[in-house]
Amino acid sequence: MRGARADMAAALCGGARGRLLWWLLAAAALAPRPARALIEGLYCGRQVCYDVLGVSRAAGKAEIARAYRQLARQYHPDRHRGEPAGPGGETLQTAHEKFLLIATAYETLKDEETRKDYDYMLDHPEEYYSHYYHYYSRRLAPKVDVRIVILVTVCAISVFQFFSWWSSYNEAINYLATVPKYRIQASEIAKQQGLLNRAKEKGKNRRSKEEIREEEEEVIKDIIKNKIDIKGGYQKPKIYDILLFQILLAPFYLCKYIAWYCWWIYCFNIKGREYGEEEKLYIIRRYMKMSQSQFDSLEDNQKETFLERQLWIRENYEVYKQEQEEELKKKMAMDPRWKRYRRWMRNEGPGRLTFIDD
Repeated sequence: MRGARADMAAALCGGARGRLLWWLLAAAALAPRPARALIEGLYCGRQVCYDVLGVSRAAGKAEIARAYRQLARQYHPDRHRGEPAGPGGETLQTAHEKFLLIATAYETLKDEETRKDYDYMLDHPEEYYSHYYHYYSRRLAPKVDVRIVILVTVCAISVFQFFSWWSSYNEAINYLATVPKYRIQASEIAKQQGLLNRAKEKGKNRRSKEEIREEEEEVIKDIIKNKIDIKGGYQKPKIYDILLFQILLAPFYLCKYIAWYCWWIYCFNIKGREYGEEEKLYIIRRYMKMSQSQFDSLEDNQKETFLERQLWIRENYEVYKQEQEEELKKKMAMDPRWKRYRRWMRNEGPGRLTFIDD
């Protein structure tokens, strides 16, 4: 009985030691492994960059550059191109590898920031992952200044924006030149100004009908450009509306808005001054959630209607909004296309399952 107890105690003691040994092994496996000072794949690999160039860590830029030029001339592959192979048959290959190693060492030590990271790696070899991060973050960093990239991008967008607006404006002019109402008016103005010269030409100055027609077309388009004020998305582009100028003038616009807002608060909230026509139209535009260009594209009689109905007052605008919604519903109810759509949705819409017999 006593012997059995002794065996049991020894087994428990052995089990405790085994568990302790297992925990120690697990902790050693999970602990971060110590890194060596020289890591393969970083900088000069297993060799010290200073030793590759034959300089000390206190060497300056001039000494490093002088050592690099001497070694580069000595191990340049072109100097070994015609020489016979040595016993290992790797004379040219060895010179090429040595030259690449010298170039890597010089690229590492000539830059102050890279050299600082390399010295830190030599002094703190235990920070294994930190060395990888600093090395690849510098290698993969963009070589071009980000500010230059942003400037070039903004300029490219601005140029595209300006020419796109000009294209839309010319399309609008070409369309208006085909509308009979505007074309007849432009032709009458051109005749009054003597721009449409229909006198017969003789001799060498005689032009073909196609040339005369093209000239008349250009005259009509020029009159339309000068007489018609196009608003909205097809208005004549302005250089100050492009992205580049908007960014440059953003501080000015911000200060202008702050000054205007303070003036608004002082005049209408503090002193209680009545709104003028411009201020009334501004409030109406804000209620309608329209941009300035969209509001400017409205007809003058519509703006007069807004003022007559006093839509700058919130209650009047809500009534006007409700009336517009009801009117839109009536128009949709009377529209034949809307009726056909509702009939289709009721009879053959997506909620109906039918079989088609061939």
